[in-house]
Amino acid sequence: MVRGMSEIRLPAERKHADELKALAASDTGGKPPGWALSPKAVELYIMGSDKPVGGVTITPKYVGDKSLVQVAIATLASDRALMLAGEPGTAKSWLSEHLSAAISGTSALVVQGTAGTSEEHIKYGWNYALLLAEGPSHKALVASPVLRAMREGRIARFEEVTRTSSEIQDSLISILSEKQTSIPELGEVITAQRGFNIIATANTRDRGVNEMSAALKRRFNFVTVPVVEDLEQEIRIVTRREAELRGDYQVGAEPPAEIARMLVTLFQEMRSGMTKDGKTKVRSPNSVLSTAEAISVLFNSGILAQSFGAGKVSAEDITRSLVGAIQKENADDIKVLREYLETVAKGRPSPWKELYASAKHHVSRS
Repeated sequence: MVRGMSEIRLPAERKHADELKALAASDTGGKPPGWALSPKAVELYIMGSDKPVGGVTITPKYVGDKSLVQVAIATLASDRALMLAGEPGTAKSWLSEHLSAAISGTSALVVQGTAGTSEEHIKYGWNYALLLAEGPSHKALVASPVLRAMREGRIARFEEVTRTSSEIQDSLISILSEKQTSIPELGEVITAQRGFNIIATANTRDRGVNEMSAALKRRFNFVTVPVVEDLEQEIRIVTRREAELRGDYQVGAEPPAEIARMLVTLFQEMRSGMTKDGKTKVRSPNSVLSTAEAISVLFNSGILAQSFGAGKVSAEDITRSLVGAIQKENADDIKVLREYLETVAKGRPSPWKELYASAKHHVSRS
């Protein structure tokens, strides 16, 4: 698993550079000002294609509702900013990154929203050594990702916008309304170039952190990214993404299909509070059993199997990874898992029987 000095994670525009290049070369559609691809080509990049484009396979980046992606693309082609809202782990950031890569050629202009996000992260700051030595100057100015996006006519990404304070959120209003920001120290007003826009994300579970003002909400077109409810669709998402991670990290232990199906089924049933056949009610934990969490559990199980197990992902490896995911937000949630194993997993065939047997040891010890 040693990778030398190679990067842990490539941004979308570099990882899929061949696809973006092939799409650009064959793109005959009309492009909005400042866009690298036409809206139709952006959709093709996001959703993937059954037929190669210019000899290059276009892999699906998002597995879900095509109309949702189309609305998101159309929003970005207008003067409205895009808000991707939804439960944690529904691929909002993933979709944001790939939309930015396809439209602007870069996904790197990112503001990560936290309680510590300041106005400097939205507008600009200063290199204080140069500021003291030379006074306000372009050389001393440190442009935020949003300001850079305005200057270059690109997409800026604002992650977890509701985790920032109301004052910081409202600093976006003038930028989104006027498409301008002023720098009084230099006596300048920066006007956004065509192609500039903002993609923001917000978790619906975090509404109570710092609810957006009505004025700010009006500047966005909201697109809700749903939790995946279709079992086969979620299995495809989880196994595809887990396979990508295995390739990136050179993990050789591939999870058997029945193990992946069992894990995703468990997540869906505990998430919904009902078994797939509709016959048994189960309790749901406080922890978010998202698609992203299922990917993490399956991938971590592969590492356990390769490094400390038999080299093949087993129910034992799944159990060891699952315990931490279930009790992440509340240690008492392990009781919910115990109940599920007793009422559901115990009576099912393999690999559920192996899950129940291994969990009796690991879950009781947690």
